[in-house]
Amino acid sequence: MEVGTLFSNLALGLSVAITLQNLLWCLAGAVIGTAIGVLPGVGPVATMALLLPVTYLLPAEGALIMLAGIYYGAQYGGSTTAILVNLPGESSSVVTTLDGYQMARQGRAGPALAIAALGSFFAGCVATIAIAIAAPPLTRLAQQFTPPDYFSLMVLGLVFAIVMARGSVLKAFGMVFLGMLLGLAGTDVNTGNTRFTFGIGDLFDGIGFVPLAMGVFGIAEIIANLTNPERRDLVSAKVSGLLPTKDDLKRAIAPVLRGTFLGGLLGILPGGGAILASFSAYTIEKKLSRTPEKFGTGMIEGVAAPESANNAAAQTSFIPMLTLGIPSNAVMAMMIGGMMIHGIIPGPQVMEQRPGLFWGMIVSMWFGNLMLVVLNLPLIGIWVRLLLVPYRLLAIAILFFCCIGVYSLNNSANEVLIITVFGLVGYLFMKLDCEPAPLLLGFLLGPMMEVYMRRAMLLSRGDPWVFVQRPLSLTFLILAGLLLLFVIVPNVRRARETVFQEAN
Repeated sequence: MEVGTLFSNLALGLSVAITLQNLLWCLAGAVIGTAIGVLPGVGPVATMALLLPVTYLLPAEGALIMLAGIYYGAQYGGSTTAILVNLPGESSSVVTTLDGYQMARQGRAGPALAIAALGSFFAGCVATIAIAIAAPPLTRLAQQFTPPDYFSLMVLGLVFAIVMARGSVLKAFGMVFLGMLLGLAGTDVNTGNTRFTFGIGDLFDGIGFVPLAMGVFGIAEIIANLTNPERRDLVSAKVSGLLPTKDDLKRAIAPVLRGTFLGGLLGILPGGGAILASFSAYTIEKKLSRTPEKFGTGMIEGVAAPESANNAAAQTSFIPMLTLGIPSNAVMAMMIGGMMIHGIIPGPQVMEQRPGLFWGMIVSMWFGNLMLVVLNLPLIGIWVRLLLVPYRLLAIAILFFCCIGVYSLNNSANEVLIITVFGLVGYLFMKLDCEPAPLLLGFLLGPMMEVYMRRAMLLSRGDPWVFVQRPLSLTFLILAGLLLLFVIVPNVRRARETVFQEAN
């Protein structure tokens, strides 16, 4: 990509992101993201699901800038309580508690928070540059894709969702399949016949993305938190001496660089995300250290590496979503839902049809990361005090505004019943240890897979070999098959060994 073209694209994005309205939405996303990162058990997925109805009222650029700010803002907020009170607000900050909390107990909470914020800021800036450089060539490549290629790519994306899901592979496969079935409910565009509607008129147009996401993630998360009687006792409410020492900075530079690089790579992979990046970065630093036995006792490297990695991964996960229209995780599925609300079809055509939105969202990430550094360090006391608010009061307020928001979508009380049903179903999934993220990816990709499969079959006049005749499509299918074997074979081997041991 030519440097001149890159700068002209970034200038276009700057003109969109720097408007007062979009700066305010960026600030709102950063503040909300930090707040829900601080509160344990809320998380960016549930928050974005609950706020999707609000995006109807916003311009497309402002809505997506705010949703993006919530995601990477949560990575910052999660580190604050992980370090101060040993309570990770965001799952990707679990690793930070190992050394960050020990530093706080030693009276060095300030340097730990400063290194976490500065490392996250550096990683966020580098990841934003990576998006700006990688997006145009990937978009041009995606424009060469044919229907069989897109179908096979989506198969690979769903397989990644199965592979990266926690727990049982069979449960993850079942969740993907259920999500695909839910996505196919409604009226078939080609034949006009209704499918999986059971004669219910509200389902003729299909199940809405917003009620499903709000129910399975938002309402279910609220129910789970209300049933968890967890006390939040503050350990460290006052922080002084934020400036790290020269030795701290010297020891943190290499882990920040390694964490940024590793997180940037893992963020692109479907299903990789910030959690895998933070754990991997911490493991690598421990292996490279000359004193690995000191990890877990307050090592600055154990804070710098995972915090840089999770922020870099959070932002590079936008690359497959923006260029290919493929969500790499549940948060990116929410972003696609936000785009669809505004009538924007995700994929390579977004860069050509809506260049202002595309580049404006990318450039806004720079402003968002800068806002987060400015916000997080001076307002640490406020974020920690937020933990003192009883969750039952927060839950009532959230549910109230949630019902109002979903009712306002179509002025339908049935929408409220739908999110209630999906909320109970989502809570049941949690109890059964079924991760709901693969369901959401299946819900989004299932109808798209059907469309591309039909197009491919029409173009090939019903020849199913069209999916293996194109090299790119065949490559995606082979990768998907190898990934499935990679996770299935060890499980089969363990099951056989268990059966033999019980028999003997």
